[in-house]
Amino acid sequence: MFGKNFVKDMIDRSAENPADRRRFLKGAGAAGLGVAGLGLLGTAAAPAALAQDAKPESESAEDGYAISDSAILNFALNLEYLEAEFYSYAVYGWGLPSTLTYGTGRRGPVEGGHEVPFKSKSVRQFATEIARDEYDHVRFLRGALGRAAVSRPTININTSFTAAARAAGLIDSWETFNVYANEDNFLLGAFIFEDVGVTAYKGAAPLISNKTYLGAAAGILAVEAYHAANIRTTLYDRGFYSATDAISAARNSLDGPSNDDQGVTLDHTANIIPTDSNGLAFGRSPGQVLNIVYLTPNVANSGGFYPNGVNGQLHTSG
Repeated sequence: MFGKNFVKDMIDRSAENPADRRRFLKGAGAAGLGVAGLGLLGTAAAPAALAQDAKPESESAEDGYAISDSAILNFALNLEYLEAEFYSYAVYGWGLPSTLTYGTGRRGPVEGGHEVPFKSKSVRQFATEIARDEYDHVRFLRGALGRAAVSRPTININTSFTAAARAAGLIDSWETFNVYANEDNFLLGAFIFEDVGVTAYKGAAPLISNKTYLGAAAGILAVEAYHAANIRTTLYDRGFYSATDAISAARNSLDGPSNDDQGVTLDHTANIIPTDSNGLAFGRSPGQVLNIVYLTPNVANSGGFYPNGVNGQLHTSG
């Protein structure tokens, strides 16, 4: 359908370095487009790509390396593992296939999780759609990162939601919160994840220098925003005003002095889309996101949903 010169120009404009072009070729099935591998890009591309791939992500900025785009995408991949496992268990009763969980860093198990006894056909259907999206996000990010992709870290679904519910005051200190017990609990758990996911991608966008990766992150951000709006609308329709306000307040207490987070009502009216005075979504830094998923306002390397921490360079909260 497309000639080789057209495809080469498209790839050159879509990726900023040889490693990205190589991954783009592989991910796009360029062989099927009639592109003869890296030879089309010039023989000098391969050594440069290998050098970039060999750059140790574990090195920190203090060691002389700036935070790389791959470190940011791997940070996002840790979050996508959590979301994908959460929704997969809710819909199917099982998690991600093992083929999508191996990579660099320590691979961990998923603690807890079972199928939700859905009563509403619509809730089951959009939960299934979201589960597929999150599965695809994991698959896509792993493909973009190639051998630099991190493993799925240990994920705690079992007790972390109880800790989050207690922190928000939804339950007493002696009670437990089974996020999969019913649709309402599931929706409240999804509210925690989706809102944080949107702010994570918004906060990470200015840190990404490569236009190819930035475009991909923007695409995922848009999907997460659709998810969040769906969850927020359903919770609003079901009258969970005080519960979402409580969860929002808990997130505000964890991620620093700002109070940007918002529930599904504001000034006694619907607040499906949380924005600032300019109608813009707000963002969180990786450290602030980790404060929430680690369930601590302090500097930490593990906790909450990630009892052993996340994998990759960006692993320390606020």
